[in-house]
Amino acid sequence: MTCTYTPVAKGLHWLMAVMILGLLALGIYMHDLPLSPQKLELYAWHKWMGVTVFLLVWLRLAWRVTHRPPALPKTLSPVMRVAAHAGHAVLYVLMVVIPLSGWLMSSAKGFQTVWFGVLPIPDLVGRDKALGDFLQQVHEVLNAVLMLTLAGHVAVALWHHFVVKDDTLRRMR
Repeated sequence: MTCTYTPVAKGLHWLMAVMILGLLALGIYMHDLPLSPQKLELYAWHKWMGVTVFLLVWLRLAWRVTHRPPALPKTLSPVMRVAAHAGHAVLYVLMVVIPLSGWLMSSAKGFQTVWFGVLPIPDLVGRDKALGDFLQQVHEVLNAVLMLTLAGHVAVALWHHFVVKDDTLRRMR
């Protein structure tokens, strides 16, 4: 019998996976667009999606604390167990700090975030061009780390499924 995550945990996992991949794709696409109304609209969408992911990660963390995930496969070595826990911890940290870095960057650059175009989110810092430029670099580096971490996460899940042939991937289906 396969021990799986709860339906809520699975739903949050896959919803956030789709949103984060969409955010990454949108961020890469819009970054070098010339200034236009379309670029500003895409940035607004990117920001409200980022706020949504930021809120969802807190919901997901609360769910995880109150609903224990299934045990890791018994076949994992102690080193692989530590690596699995570390990889998940890095993903959770990135899901918190990346939206926060974007919010800080927008605040420093003087562009208030308005969630879904109706709810203004307060700025976290005052307008400061140098800080905004620095936070943009931080945001970009964190996203590069996220892309590498996600690639590793997917690769390990597929390795478990196709090579090791254990239930690691099936637990999240």
